[in-house]
Formats: sequence, structure tokens, C-alpha cells
Amino acid sequence: MNNKPNRISSLMNRSGLQKAGGVLLVALLLSGCRGSISEKPAIHPNMNMDQQPRKEAQEVNNFFEDGRSMRPPVEGTVARGYRKADAAYYEGVDENGEWIAENPVEVTRSFLYRGQERYDIFCAPCHGKVGDGRGIIMTGQYGYVPAPTFHQDRLREAPDGEIYSAIYNGVRNMPSYAHQVPVEDRWAIVSYIRALQASQNVPESEISEYDVDLSAIQAEYAAEQEAIAEFEAAKEAASADVEASAALGKDIITQYACGACHNETGDPGGIGPTWRNIFGSEAEVVTSDGSRITVTKDAEYIIESIVNPEAKKTTGYENGVMVAYDYLAEHELQSIVEYIKTLSDN
Repeated sequence: MNNKPNRISSLMNRSGLQKAGGVLLVALLLSGCRGSISEKPAIHPNMNMDQQPRKEAQEVNNFFEDGRSMRPPVEGTVARGYRKADAAYYEGVDENGEWIAENPVEVTRSFLYRGQERYDIFCAPCHGKVGDGRGIIMTGQYGYVPAPTFHQDRLREAPDGEIYSAIYNGVRNMPSYAHQVPVEDRWAIVSYIRALQASQNVPESEISEYDVDLSAIQAEYAAEQEAIAEFEAAKEAASADVEASAALGKDIITQYACGACHNETGDPGGIGPTWRNIFGSEAEVVTSDGSRITVTKDAEYIIESIVNPEAKKTTGYENGVMVAYDYLAEHELQSIVEYIKTLSDN
């Protein structure tokens, strides 16, 4: 007689009983979880991972003499990946600490476009879209010192490392962008600034070699200049009846943050000459052609220094950079003069 079917049936019954037993065991376990919170300590099979003898950041650690948990790097060592031995690339200087003349990164089309994107984000608000120093802060409502134009001989002739350093370290009132702009992006911005400088100084003979409508460009420029002239005329007409005053002059220099470079205390150590006792004084100045002459700092000289600061610079400050405030109205310029007069002791 064949007993094979009976053996299969027996195995199936045993498997069913095992499954039923498993389900019953799970049900019993779940019935023991009544939702109450145990006050007993949690079970820690491996205490070494749950209770570590370590210190949190800023926590006191009496093991060390200075009591600090956060330890400085061992003297003379550099963390992996932070060696930055290439000073030209990371700092814009050569082995002698002098600014390098040229960008160490290969300039490609995509690199320039990257520079344009970063420039428009970080630089244009102050320096303007075309680098002329006519960014949004030039409206004067933010109380920030206007940025210089890149289209001046000094900056056109400046080494690339100097422009990189301004981005990396900051310069005068400009803060450092080291934490916002990575190294390669800084060099991309330098390249784009050079492109802006080149684009604003292309001779007409060279433009005609390219497939551009020069007459349309000239017509657009003429229209822009006409609009600017009309705006300036309207501005002058609106301010014609405004009387110049020392009080208004003080408000203007506060609005444009002139005190960031000049002081009223007589201290000669500022970025620009002091205003104390300046009116009517005589001083040696350096003219735009490099000549040294003696001038009287009267109203005419002060106004010229505001609208054309490169014309005559006080000796000792000839390397300073000041933006031209040639958009100020006549009564505003006269008001500044009136305020400076009040800073004379006699």
C-alpha cells in the first residue's frame, strides 16, 4: 500500500499548526503592549555606543590647560585639502607678495559667462552692470560710499591680482567676498571685468570690422545722452529755488557716507584729507598730469574735487580713489562747501 499521500498530509497539518502557533504568539505579545510608558531605564545591549566620553563643541574640557574642547590644529600642520600652496591662484600674489599681472586660470567662453553671472549677482549692485560705478547704491538712499568705475586708467592698468585681492580681502569700504565667492569664481569675475573694460574702449575703426550696426548703436547712445541731459536740466530747474545751507550740506555728506573717508577732527590719518580747517587753506596738490602745484582750497577747488576728484589730489593722498559726484545739483555742491566752512576754527 502506498503511504506517500498520508505523509504529505501529515507534513501539511504540522506546518499549519506551526503558523497558527506563530500567529498566537504574536497576538500574545501585542496584547502585552497596553500603551503605557515604562519608567524603567532603556535596555542598552552595547553601552559603549550610547554613553560616549566625548565633549560637545564649546564645552569645557579640564583635561587641557586652556580648558577648551575645540582644539586648534597642531602648529605647523595643515588640514588635508587646505594646503593652498599656490599663492598666485589662491591669493593673487607671486612668491614676493606682489600682485600677479595676469589671471592664472584659462579664460574660455563658458568661464566668461560664469564671471558675468557672478558679477551681476555680487558686483553690479554697487559697480553697475557695465562697471561704471552707477549701481543701485548711486541713488544715495542707502548711505553707502559709491563704488569707483572700472573704466579709469588706474584700474585698466591695474594687475589682475589686485582686482582679485579686492574680491578676496575687501578694500576700503568694500567687504571681503571670500565666503560667498569661491576661488575660481573670483577669477571668473576678474576676467569679466576685463571684458567690460575692453567693451567700453573699443575704437570705432575696430567696431566696423564686425557684423554690427554701428549707426544704430550711435543713435541709441545719442538718445541716452539726450535723456540724461533732459533729466539733469529738469533736476537743476527743480532745485533752482532751493537755497544752499550748511544744514543741507551736512545731510548730503551723511547721506553719501562721505565721513567714511574724510573726518572732521583734523586727524591726517584718514583715507582722504580731513575737512577740519581746510577751507581757505593752502596745500600742495598733484594734478592729473603729474604736476605739483600749490592751491587755495576755496569753494571752487572743493567743488572741483567733488565732481572731478582726479583733477587735483592733495599730496599724500594721490593714490586714493574717489568716485566723481558729478550728478549733484549746484545747490547741493554749494551746501557742502557751506558745511565745510563751519569746520574752520577761526
